[in-house]
Amino acid sequence: MPKPFERALELAERGRGTTDPNPVVGAVLVAGEEVVGEGWHERAGGPHAEVVALEAAGERARGATLYVTLEPCAHHGRTPPCVDAIVAAGVARVVVGVSDPNAKTDGQGFARLREAGIDVELLDGELALRARRQNEAWRTWISAGRSFVTYKAAVTLDGRVVVPESRWVTGEESRRRVHELRAASDAVAVGMGTVRADSPRLDARDVDAERQPRRLAFGNGPLPEGSELELVSGPPAEALGRLAGEGVQSLLLEGGPTLATSFLREELVDKLLLFVAPTLAGSGPRWVGELGEPLPLAGLEVERLGDDVLLSGYIREP
Repeated sequence: MPKPFERALELAERGRGTTDPNPVVGAVLVAGEEVVGEGWHERAGGPHAEVVALEAAGERARGATLYVTLEPCAHHGRTPPCVDAIVAAGVARVVVGVSDPNAKTDGQGFARLREAGIDVELLDGELALRARRQNEAWRTWISAGRSFVTYKAAVTLDGRVVVPESRWVTGEESRRRVHELRAASDAVAVGMGTVRADSPRLDARDVDAERQPRRLAFGNGPLPEGSELELVSGPPAEALGRLAGEGVQSLLLEGGPTLATSFLREELVDKLLLFVAPTLAGSGPRWVGELGEPLPLAGLEVERLGDDVLLSGYIREP
């Protein structure tokens, strides 16, 4: 079995897609060398991960160490504060992956636990980074009041977004991954140029999808007759704020160079995904225009997808 905190991260993922608008959270209770309780947040309004783990442990929670991916809550919401349950159970030590980004509650869980004489440790390094990224969209939604934006593009080795006389730039495995990304996003968007050129559907097809994303077009319109997309007008920053107010935590941006350049210039792209095909197009538009200054990426990762390569990294860490 993985180490306790890694196990908590695994458990948290079981709530992916069912906890909205809450984050995914996992918890593991360890007494000595034995895991005595596990839990994860399954759905909004249901018990939090810590409470599930404590109930599983029962009396064995007394004197145990609780590993939890997110700072335990200290406020009354749809459920009572988790810190109260932790204190009442007699837990001796709490190890947390990342603090709550909500300014109204950040640190209060830690303070309440320490006031009760419980040893609290906030992790750093790789495990803390994994905990932050696990809820990257929710953290941006809470702290910045806007949707977390992932920009995705399919490009050739020379940076073009089209290949002459070919319908597709990348292969089947890359295209399937895009549909998986759509299924995992609250909304998917393109610009009006893409709408007029391609009439995109933007839905998630041939993959498991708990629900379809909202499908958006940024611009002044009008949308073509029969389009099923929603028109989103106004400055991008304001639009992202409005979408956040409507519950859109994660936005997958699939637009062309004009939309990509606009969002990047305004520092509204958090994560970048480039699906790179082993092709030199030789001509055609590039995926991004002039930005004015370099944009370094953090956490760069490389993944092989058939003949393609997926490059992913963060322009803005969550």
